[in-house]
Amino acid sequence: MFGTPAYAQTAAAATGGNGLSDLLASPIPLIVFMGIMFYFMLWRPQQQKVKQHQAMVAALKRGDTVVLNSGVIGKVAKVEDAELGVEIAPTVVIKVVRSMVSEVRAKGEPAPANDPKNG
Repeated sequence: MFGTPAYAQTAAAATGGNGLSDLLASPIPLIVFMGIMFYFMLWRPQQQKVKQHQAMVAALKRGDTVVLNSGVIGKVAKVEDAELGVEIAPTVVIKVVRSMVSEVRAKGEPAPANDPKNG
């Protein structure tokens, strides 16, 4: 490409590049781009999913049909601060930690307090 090796050496020296700055300057934009992509493709969607799950768990009320992480489907019978009472059969109520609810299938209306069925 260059006529003589001496001309090639002086052309590199004239641009001010010693090789080290060129080596460090080229991957920096790539690293910045990868960091931005990591944020928008992985970090941000995961944080949004966590916020949605927390809002769903906070909004649970008696009568909701829920699916637990183990795959058990039941109806919320009792709501406490950190735990739920989930009815999985007509007379079987289990206690589960709120965060173990993976989805809410059907939103139910809370039964009245004086209903003899839920007493």
